[in-house]
Amino acid sequence: PTPLPTAELIPYVTEVGRWLADEWSGAWRPEVVHGHYWVGGLAAAHAVRETDIPVVQTFHSLGIEQLRHLGGHYDGPGQRITLERALTRAVDIAVAQSNDEVDELTRMGLQRSSVALVPAGVDIEQFHPDGEAAPREQRSRILSVGSLAAGHGQEDLIRAMRLVGDAELVIAGGPPADQLANHAEARRLRQLAEQIGVVDQVRLVGAVPHDQMATWYRSADVVACTPHYSSAGRVSLEAMACGVPVIGYAMGGLADAVVDEVTGRLVPPGDVRVLGVSLRRLLADNAGRFAYGHAAVDRVRSSYTWERTAGALERLYERVVSRRKPVEA
Repeated sequence: PTPLPTAELIPYVTEVGRWLADEWSGAWRPEVVHGHYWVGGLAAAHAVRETDIPVVQTFHSLGIEQLRHLGGHYDGPGQRITLERALTRAVDIAVAQSNDEVDELTRMGLQRSSVALVPAGVDIEQFHPDGEAAPREQRSRILSVGSLAAGHGQEDLIRAMRLVGDAELVIAGGPPADQLANHAEARRLRQLAEQIGVVDQVRLVGAVPHDQMATWYRSADVVACTPHYSSAGRVSLEAMACGVPVIGYAMGGLADAVVDEVTGRLVPPGDVRVLGVSLRRLLADNAGRFAYGHAAVDRVRSSYTWERTAGALERLYERVVSRRKPVEA
């Protein structure tokens, strides 16, 4: 099988929905269906059209939010926003991963009672403060993790480095390291670093396998999360679980996960000056970073474990199933 881009999956949604409906027409069928992402949700909604099976939907990201925050960098299919709005009317419960997403879903027409806030979780067996750290230099390290694409905030961080002082910015993400030279965004970021005089402070390391990410988080003094749109804030949660303070843009899942001046700092999205000054001050504050790191671990373990997320979803499934089941006389 050949993976298809999201836009090319749309013509097959109805076919997948019919296939699922056929699979569930026999002796076994699910009590509840959980759709993930908008295309998966459309297939799930089509599959249960002629049944009483309830549907729970997690969008993971919303086209209308991406368009608002990414502007000209939004590259989703043209019909995505319309189809997502229609999907909200076809499901029983929509799962939001942040308070920002709760607000967006209600603006799209959902009743607040039809939106459940269930944040993403972290595997604390994999992401924790104890263990090996990736090799590093003597100078302070800022780590950024994410796809190399316009709107993901790496440009903001490179520009902010002019205000940071003697520190290195490590950018993990994109293609494997040996393919970075042929990657358009990687070349653009390197050229930007050269133009503004921070090329010696910026290091692109390419894709890092997820099972090795904890070592990179532990090697950092600060993890910077500056995407222009982030629904769940996964990187911030993984970093916090490893005991590393986070400086991030105050939006989406980041605004929920990072407690300002407790587990890190929240700064206005897109404000490069405030970002740079905040990074410089935190790198100079050893005691502050230590306190933020300890508080970050406590926050993740109390509120963002996968066990907690799974428990919340299980209770949600029970709730929607009980709504649909007929009351026996």
